[in-house]
Amino acid sequence: MLRISNESIEKGLQPDALYSLRALRTPESGKKLARILLAVGLLALIVLFLPWQQNIHGKGKVTALSPGNRPQTVETAIAGRIQQWKINEGQLVHTGDTIAILSEIKEKYFDPELLKRLREIIASKEQSFQSKNEKANALQRQIKSLHTAMQGKVDQAKAKLEGERVRFNNARNQYERNLKLYEAGNIPLTKFQDFEYKYQGSEADFINAEIEVPRIQAEYLDKISKAESELNNTLAEQFDTQAELAKLRNEYVNMQVRSQQYFILAPQTGYVVKATQAGIGQTIKEGEALCTIMPRSNDIAVEMYVRAMDVPLLSIGRKVRIEFDGFPALQFSGWPSISVGTFGGTVRVIDYVNTHPGEFRILVTPDSTDTAWPRQLRVGSGTMGWVMLDSVPVWYELWRQLNGFPPSLYEEPKEVFVDQKKEKPEPDNSKE
Repeated sequence: MLRISNESIEKGLQPDALYSLRALRTPESGKKLARILLAVGLLALIVLFLPWQQNIHGKGKVTALSPGNRPQTVETAIAGRIQQWKINEGQLVHTGDTIAILSEIKEKYFDPELLKRLREIIASKEQSFQSKNEKANALQRQIKSLHTAMQGKVDQAKAKLEGERVRFNNARNQYERNLKLYEAGNIPLTKFQDFEYKYQGSEADFINAEIEVPRIQAEYLDKISKAESELNNTLAEQFDTQAELAKLRNEYVNMQVRSQQYFILAPQTGYVVKATQAGIGQTIKEGEALCTIMPRSNDIAVEMYVRAMDVPLLSIGRKVRIEFDGFPALQFSGWPSISVGTFGGTVRVIDYVNTHPGEFRILVTPDSTDTAWPRQLRVGSGTMGWVMLDSVPVWYELWRQLNGFPPSLYEEPKEVFVDQKKEKPEPDNSKE
């Protein structure tokens, strides 16, 4: 029974009037709920001060780090008709393996003995060139002989000219002395006429000797000019033959190379993943793709696309958590240490130009200090990634998300160039 205070009795209250107060007692379930809410509130308060690692998320796909290890199309260098396939889709081919064989479709190359005939033409042109070369050498020897003969003849004519000059001078002296004697009447006319006749004869011989030197030079120069003209014509023909020979050799080599292009070879070891052309007899053009090869290599990477506003926060070497399509994962982006099914990576490349409007591409390679990536990954598989930044309290991250602020950085990211040697700074000589 509820005890009634003296004050209540003095006020005239009856015991039955306090029944509602007894009914308002707090139930036990309410007390438990209050305790639970208080515990949840304290836990939430504690969580607000836990560290949260900021991150930048982006989607992407699996690729290869080196461009040479990415899927490539095998193209034909010449137009042709598919004669035979040597591989099947999904087959592993090695460098130099024959993928397909083409046949010729151009009328110019229909002759199966074209290489043989080109060799015969080249051989005949070489003989023609050799004969012209021998003729040119003979003409050069002839010109040289003509020069030698001309010099000998000119020397003889000059020697004869000197002899005639001496005879002429002697005859002239005798003529002049006898002329004085004749005028003085000391010698008869007949004797003077003999000296006059000898003088005129020696003068004529001297004049003929003077004319003989240029005549010999003119005669031999004419012969030399004709020989040089013929030599120039021969050399011109020789040069034409040499040009034709070079053109034929070039055509022969081109034909050799073209004959090798009938065999489409694998550029590197890999798997044939798609044949872009169909059956036997199909005609293809120059540069048209025949099939696609996926190179076999372990050079795997992930290309992710992040927003342009997040690119300034990235730097080479940042850690990344990656979730691959087909591999179950549970990712806590703020607490990567408790994530399950994700794999570690490192930022290797950050593009300097945007790939898509408002997006930049980054390349992520496996983290050597983390779990190895699955061997079952295939190029082109989808990925989801989180680039890890700095740690902040949870309350700050909630406040940032609610206000739409970008992640925070304590310092500016350092630019790192991978596989490049830093240039040494030049010494400062200004103090000197």
